[in-house]
Amino acid sequence: MKKNEKITSRAATTRTKTERPKEYKPPSSLDAPAPPDGFRHRWIRAESQGFIDGKNIYGRLRSGYELVRADEYDDDDSYPIVMDGKYAGVIGVGGLLLARIPEELAQSRIDYQKRQTEGQDEAVENDLLKDQDKRMPMKFERSSKNFGGTKK
Repeated sequence: MKKNEKITSRAATTRTKTERPKEYKPPSSLDAPAPPDGFRHRWIRAESQGFIDGKNIYGRLRSGYELVRADEYDDDDSYPIVMDGKYAGVIGVGGLLLARIPEELAQSRIDYQKRQTEGQDEAVENDLLKDQDKRMPMKFERSSKNFGGTKK
């Protein structure tokens, strides 16, 4: 080998030099498959601090949710699956189970809760107004701040 001859290192000739750098994303333990058309997915609590939360599960099932089984998504097996017990075969992790609800039912539930809230607000205003004095009328101004959500 000659003194002036340059030797290229193996590291310089590998393909990784020509690839674009990949962006790091931290793994999420709550990754879930996309819901079918007309449905929404939601993680629901099955246990808390090692104790089964049957009241929460049964309440959600009675209100229209159904548990999502892993065998319904045979194209991708990267989702966490409950291996044993009552919920074996359901997609779940860390005391949470994946459930789905029809879109129409989910929207009607949101509308119901909105009407309930409006009724409670009106009741509070009426209660305050009955104690109102003409010399000092009450004025209600509402504003809310949205932290982290989307504005509608």
